[in-house]
Amino acid sequence: MLAPSFPIETERLRLRPLQPHDGDALHDMESREDVTRWLYFDPRTPEESAESLGRRVARTHLTHEGDSLELGIELAETGDLVGTVILMYRSEEHRQGEVGFVVHPRHHGRGYAREAATEMLRLGFEELGLHRIVGRCEPRNEASARLLERLGLRREAHLIENEWVKGEWQSELVYAMLDREWQARA
Repeated sequence: MLAPSFPIETERLRLRPLQPHDGDALHDMESREDVTRWLYFDPRTPEESAESLGRRVARTHLTHEGDSLELGIELAETGDLVGTVILMYRSEEHRQGEVGFVVHPRHHGRGYAREAATEMLRLGFEELGLHRIVGRCEPRNEASARLLERLGLRREAHLIENEWVKGEWQSELVYAMLDREWQARA
């Protein structure tokens, strides 16, 4: 089980559970085509963002396969919510997880996603005891692919047109890191 104490502080960020008062900031991000282009949902209406947030505020711990730990990425200096980061518990038996991240475009290029995702990898490997964590993205999402590589995940697969998403066949890059690779980095 992983039930961290919050907030989790990094050099420049506070990672914390999403709260109802995050609705406007999340909608500002999730209503943008440039944010949702490579996600599984289209730009959200205010009502859709609120409904989604209602489900996401409870994602504060990992107990069983299928659970998700989804945290807001908050700037320590200002308290502004700039994105979200998630660690999903994919398999108890095989000790596998998946990491993901979304950062508002006005905060791109500052390393916030990398800093937050690095902490999620640490939680997954060091506190939950995962053996393997993957990250996935559409190959045309070059920024996410580069970030997964900068995080130290190795590219394992390029699946061609494996999913029908938003009216088109999309492909998928799969990156992964093993616990011993994480330990070697530390």
